[in-house]
Amino acid sequence: MTSPVPSSPVSNSQFPGSRHTPDRDAAPWRRAATGANLLSEDGSLGVTIFEEMTTLAMQTGAINLGQGFPDEDGPEEMKAAAQEAITAGANQYAPGKGILELREAVSAHQERFYGLRPDPLNEVVVTTGATEAIAASLLAFIQPGDEVLTFEPFYDSYGAIIGLAGGVHVTAPLLAPGFMPDLDRLEAAFGPRTKVVMLNNPHNPAGAVFPRPVLERIVELAEKHDALIVSDEVYEHLTFGVPHIPVATLPGAADRTITISSAGKTFSFTGWKIGWLSGPEHLVAAIRTVKQFLSYSSGTPFQAAVARGLALPDDFYTGIAATLQRKRDILADGLRAAGLGVYLPQGTYFINVDTAPLGISDAVELARRLPGLVGVAAIPVPVFCHPEGAERTRSLLRFAFCKKEDVLVEAASRLATLREKL
Repeated sequence: MTSPVPSSPVSNSQFPGSRHTPDRDAAPWRRAATGANLLSEDGSLGVTIFEEMTTLAMQTGAINLGQGFPDEDGPEEMKAAAQEAITAGANQYAPGKGILELREAVSAHQERFYGLRPDPLNEVVVTTGATEAIAASLLAFIQPGDEVLTFEPFYDSYGAIIGLAGGVHVTAPLLAPGFMPDLDRLEAAFGPRTKVVMLNNPHNPAGAVFPRPVLERIVELAEKHDALIVSDEVYEHLTFGVPHIPVATLPGAADRTITISSAGKTFSFTGWKIGWLSGPEHLVAAIRTVKQFLSYSSGTPFQAAVARGLALPDDFYTGIAATLQRKRDILADGLRAAGLGVYLPQGTYFINVDTAPLGISDAVELARRLPGLVGVAAIPVPVFCHPEGAERTRSLLRFAFCKKEDVLVEAASRLATLREKL
C-alpha cells in the first residue's frame, strides 16, 4: 500500500532542534518529571498522557490504541519454559549480570542476525527491561552539564533520565513525511559537550527505520566529538520491507556503542520486563556498576524462557513482522477513510497521522475528544517533544497497532466515521 504525503502544518525549517537544560537546583524527581514533560504549566505534577488517555478509554468504552502493549501473549513454548523454570526452583536472585544461559543466548542472537560476537561473560548484561538498561547507561556516563543528543520526537524515558542525571537534552528533529533527520541539522546539534548520542532505531514514536547513510553519519559525528552511542533497538525485528542495521555493525562504531534490546517487543511479553545490553567490556562494566544498585537482578524464571525464545527459528521472526505489517495496513485503511493524512511506518508498531487535512491543528485537543467521538484512543505526538518540537508536530497523532486483528478491524471501522462526526 502507498501512503499519501500530508503537508506539514508548520514549516520544518523553523525548528532546527533544541537544548533543554535542567534546573540544577530542582529536586531530582522534578528534573526527571520536567524531562518527561510531566509538569503542568503551573509547575504541579500531572499524570502522563498515557494514563489520561487510558482513563478516557475506560470511561467511554473506547478501543485503546494509545499505549503500546500487545493484547495477545507470545510463543507458547516460552510460557511453558517459564513455568518449567518456576517448578524447577529458579525462583531466587539471578546473578547480577543475568543467568549465563540468557547471556549466551543474547550473544548467539547477535551473531546469528548481525555478525556481532559479544562475550557473554563480560560484554552482556541482563536488565529489568530495556528501560533499566537505558537508565543505567545514561546514569553511568552523564555528569551535570553533559549533553545527550536524541532525535525528536523522543521516547519520554530518555528525557526523564537525562534530567535526573543533570544532563542537557539536545534534540535533532525527524522531519515528515519520512521522519528522517536533516544531516546538516544533525551535525549542528553536536558540540564540545556532547557526551552521548541516544539512538532509537527503529524509532518510537515516528516508525522510521534509519538507513545506512544516516547511521554512518551518526557514527562519524560521534567519532569526531568522542561521544558514546547508546542504541535502543527494542523494535529490531519489527520492520516492514526494510532491514534493521545495528549501528554497532558499522565501521568505527563498535568500540563506542552500547546496544539495548528486550523480550517485551519481540516476543509480546512486556510484563516479564527482561531486557539486555551488550558492548565493549569497559563500558558494560561501568553500566553494570550502576545497574546493580537499581534492581540488582530480576525475573529469574523468565530469563530462561527468553533464552529459549531467542533460539526460535527464523520463520518466527519473519512471521511476527509479516503479521504486524498486515495489522498496520488494516488500521491505515481506517485512518485514511477518516480523512487523516497517514505516515506509513517502516518499523515498530506505531503509525502517525496528520489531523491537518481535517482542518484540525491541535492533536492534543483531538486526542481528548476522540474516545467520545468515535470510541478510539490515541496519543498526541507533541507530548514526545520539547516546546519547539511540539509546535512542529502539533497536528500529529500516534496509534498503536499491536492488537488483535478483529480489534483493529473494529477500530478502523469506527475511525472511518470521524470526518462525519466532526
